[in-house]
Amino acid sequence: VQLVESGGGSVQAGDSLTLSCAVSPRTDVDYSMGWFRQAAGGEREGVAAIDFDGRTRYADSVQGRSAITKDNAKKTLYLQLTSLKPEDTAVYYCAADDDRMTTLQKLGMLPRYWGQGTEVTVSS
Repeated sequence: VQLVESGGGSVQAGDSLTLSCAVSPRTDVDYSMGWFRQAAGGEREGVAAIDFDGRTRYADSVQGRSAITKDNAKKTLYLQLTSLKPEDTAVYYCAADDDRMTTLQKLGMLPRYWGQGTEVTVSS
């Protein structure tokens, strides 16, 4: 499974951004997927997750100003971030797993498949 992120960039505080993650090859397997981020010098943390049945989970740090969605037909995962803050600056990674991503993120476990990451920089 290959995951390719796009949509990162440099923005101003208060702006919005939508990250995308394309899954290839396009299979009939419906993975649970999620977004993680890692700031410079920090640990990789779960940001948002969506399971194969649509259940979602968000980190407290982005709750209320983010939305994770997926287009099963396009095999693409999205993360919309609004009201961006400088502390949102990080490399954002797309991830997938056969198990529930909501559970993996809740337990602090790392999923099986990873993208290369896309960098988001938020300036004040």
